[in-house]
This record gives sequence, structure tokens and C-alpha cells, in this order.
Amino acid sequence: MASLNVNMPKDLREFVEERTQRGGFETPTEYVRHLIRKDREEEQERDLERLLREGLQSGNAKGSVKSLFKKLHARVDELEAERKRGDKAARSKTRR
Repeated sequence: MASLNVNMPKDLREFVEERTQRGGFETPTEYVRHLIRKDREEEQERDLERLLREGLQSGNAKGSVKSLFKKLHARVDELEAERKRGDKAARSKTRR
């Protein structure tokens, strides 16, 4: 695994340490990984929303809105399962 060193002011370091403890994370690294994963997921959601808007505005949408939302819900479920697997894998690696 690659490493990344981050320099930060004392107040931010204290905040990270506090959030690590209150958030149930074992290490500050685990907390930072969680934040990065969360940011990545939010970016994917923004991309999906943008694509949906573009598709709806194009007038070329195929199928019904109900069908679209079924597919959307399935994709959200997939992303949530991926996130949970990623969080579990990260926790098990830090506990070794």
C-alpha cells in the first residue's frame, strides 16, 4: 500500500484525533480513508445525477420513468454494497 504524508496545523490535527475517537475509527489513517471514500462516493453521485439530467434533457430517454428509477435504485444498492465491502476491508487491514 502506498503512503501519503500530510502536514497540517495543530488545530486540524487535534480535530482529526477527536473525530477518530468519536467516530469509532482505530487510527487517524482510517478516518482519512473514510473521508476520501465518502468524497469519492459523493462525486460518483454527482456524476450520476449530471448524466441523468443530461439524458432527460436530451429527449432520448428510453423506457418509462419507473424503469429508470428501478435501475437507479439497483445502482445505488451496488454502490452501497461496494462501500460497505471497502470499509470492512479497510478495518480488517488496520486491525492486523
